[in-house]
Amino acid sequence: MMLAGLIAQYGYLAVFAGTLLEGETVLILAGFAAHQGYLSWPLVVVTAICGGTLGDQACFFAGRHYGGSLFRRFPGWRPRVEQVNRLLLRYHGGVIVAVRFLYGLRLVGPVAIGMSEVPAWRFVLFNLIGAAIWAPLVAGVGFLFGRSLQWLFADIQRYEVAALVLLVALSVLTAWWRSRRHRR
Repeated sequence: MMLAGLIAQYGYLAVFAGTLLEGETVLILAGFAAHQGYLSWPLVVVTAICGGTLGDQACFFAGRHYGGSLFRRFPGWRPRVEQVNRLLLRYHGGVIVAVRFLYGLRLVGPVAIGMSEVPAWRFVLFNLIGAAIWAPLVAGVGFLFGRSLQWLFADIQRYEVAALVLLVALSVLTAWWRSRRHRR
């Protein structure tokens, strides 16, 4: 099966599964695939909103019910949890919306918020708002990447596999660089 067929058949499932956790790389690639016409951009965004919202809700409820045992198991999360708690005291809604944009807090943040006094309904509301902002922005990066390549190369179809490989490589290198910087 050709790359286009795989993307068309499994693209939305990959977007949903990828956005349940971190999701930026998958969503950027989906935005690029939407630009190429393999996926529908509105469906990519809606799928990402659903996956991102459900993933963060699961982390929130995991924090609500199992937070103490999770943090005993992963003591390295403590500084991030303390950071989220400090921010929550001042900016409830803003922190819930912004946590998905803050590197290193995408998974830990909702768990920490679940351990706090924030009511579940409030988290649901602001989590949905955050996902509705995040999904089109991140998918838009991939879409704009495709548009800029189209502007640079008149016959982009010949270069799309190379462009996808380049996009994946850049995403992996960025994640590696961030993780090294974070460990220091």
